[in-house]
Amino acid sequence: MRFLWRWLKRLVLLLAVLLAALLAPVGYVELACQGETAETDYAALLPPEHRRLESRTLMTYPEWHIVHAYDDYAEVISEGDPHDYAFFRSITGYWSSLCSLTLASADHGGVDWETRQMVYVIGVSFTAELALKAAYEETVGRVFTWIRGETRAPLDEMAAVQARGYATFLQQVPWYRWDFAGDADALQAAATDQLRDRERAFALGIENNVKAAYAGVIAEAVAGVGFDELTLRMIVTGMGRADLQALPGVTVIAERAQGWEIETPRYRELTGLLAQMAEAGAGFVEIAGNDDIMLTALSDAPTHPDAIHSFARQGYGDYRHLLLVPVTELDETLRGLADQGLRLEHVHDY
Repeated sequence: MRFLWRWLKRLVLLLAVLLAALLAPVGYVELACQGETAETDYAALLPPEHRRLESRTLMTYPEWHIVHAYDDYAEVISEGDPHDYAFFRSITGYWSSLCSLTLASADHGGVDWETRQMVYVIGVSFTAELALKAAYEETVGRVFTWIRGETRAPLDEMAAVQARGYATFLQQVPWYRWDFAGDADALQAAATDQLRDRERAFALGIENNVKAAYAGVIAEAVAGVGFDELTLRMIVTGMGRADLQALPGVTVIAERAQGWEIETPRYRELTGLLAQMAEAGAGFVEIAGNDDIMLTALSDAPTHPDAIHSFARQGYGDYRHLLLVPVTELDETLRGLADQGLRLEHVHDY
């Protein structure tokens, strides 16, 4: 009994240390990344039911950091192996960008507690997932690539295709709707007698089945509280009713003194739509009741003078910059990105 009790105490201590390590970044953001909150004095044009907190344009990035991380991972393993991906750099990128964004949010009404909880929960989950994956791929997984040799096994190729499909899926659809069980079954069915294939089918099968179970829990929880709105309202100028109605997913609501009130899709579809509207000569007056909006742009330069945060992407050899711009300057900003050596990645709604 003493022997069991001694090992039980060691296990509890180990779990406590791991939990403290996972929560340490949360404590850092809470203690070191809080600015003095300033209330915005902007008088919104849209009615209250169509307004969203302005700080949310900044706080949507942490979720997209995870989306981008999976895209980077897919790019790395398209020709390389999982251990070539810098898992811990991706983790630190999440928390360092969240720190910068939290500080910037103070000038835009601050971050509400519900949003802070959300970014902390997904951040801790993301950290745990990548740390576990790194622990395996940097040790056992690496050994199996040494045994395999330079020539990739069939399941290395299949895993890369699945990773790319998942990364693309995340651009518009929540992660928990992905068919993880289907991926596990496909890997098992395609596995050859090669040792690397058997290892990939086993290791990725466990990963996908665990995610499938967790996704089911999250899907039920989300269904219980209701899904987020898939559209938003904005006011635009510079285009006629017919031209606006011809845009995919756009509904013209009303003509106002300040411009046209329209309803548009959110998320990834919105980025392409805003770029298309800017090129067509549209001007943006207000989006979701706000006068500032954030976008991410890519360039070959490691820094940008107006960036809230900048860092390198993995697998692509370029850099991501987080830029906050006034809504009324969004059209000019989008049209002028190329002149600054920038490429539009994503416009973050609220």
